[in-house]
Amino acid sequence: MKYVLIIPARYKSSRFPGKPLAKIKGKYLIQRVWERCVNSFPKDDVYVATDDDNIQSVCENFGAKVVMTPSDCLTGTDRLYEASKKIDADMYINVQGDEPLINSEDIQKVIEVSKENPEKVINAMCSINSEEEFRLDSIPKVVTNLSNEMMYMSRGAIPTTKSLGFVKAYKQVCIMIYPKKMLKIFSEKKEKTPVESLEDLELLRFLELGYKVQMVEVSTSSIAVDYPEDIQKVEKELERRNED
Repeated sequence: MKYVLIIPARYKSSRFPGKPLAKIKGKYLIQRVWERCVNSFPKDDVYVATDDDNIQSVCENFGAKVVMTPSDCLTGTDRLYEASKKIDADMYINVQGDEPLINSEDIQKVIEVSKENPEKVINAMCSINSEEEFRLDSIPKVVTNLSNEMMYMSRGAIPTTKSLGFVKAYKQVCIMIYPKKMLKIFSEKKEKTPVESLEDLELLRFLELGYKVQMVEVSTSSIAVDYPEDIQKVEKELERRNED
């Protein structure tokens, strides 16, 4: 089956406008994500999907393929669907454009699980290692059943004890794989489903429509950039790893 990897990147982020073009130790955030992706996937099959001319220009200058998408996409997954109209494939890998430390090996791991489950939506997750992270509303937490299928995802602190304590939890890592059919089903809804809208978490749309999402545990190496102050966290981690 034909796989392609698409990195959605929009300029008008509500929490961090212009985020894809933020600099991290001299490199654009979107460039760092793209470089990680092409380390694990054929460069010719990696695209940035955007609605912004500046992002398009920057990406093409560092060598990325770009597909332009409408500005009114409800979510990154809707943007992926728009890109799929121009890029023919069987399976679409979505790596969020705010994951500059994404582990190339994790992308490959998620692909292998997708090959074993070609009809399912696949998403990555990793352990939460601190209560501070557990309480952050910017981090989606995932609860799964015994088969690692998603039961629920929330910005709230879940799962929790009777006294609301933190014991063990997982957070979403934004590597997703969609069969083309599932992208179409997702985007046939022209508005967000009720719980998706409430939580502002797009994968909940699949659960509300009655479809399963298979979760894959990966490494804890990624740090998502949700707010401007997260740039400093990434730079500190790069220095700790002695990486440019």
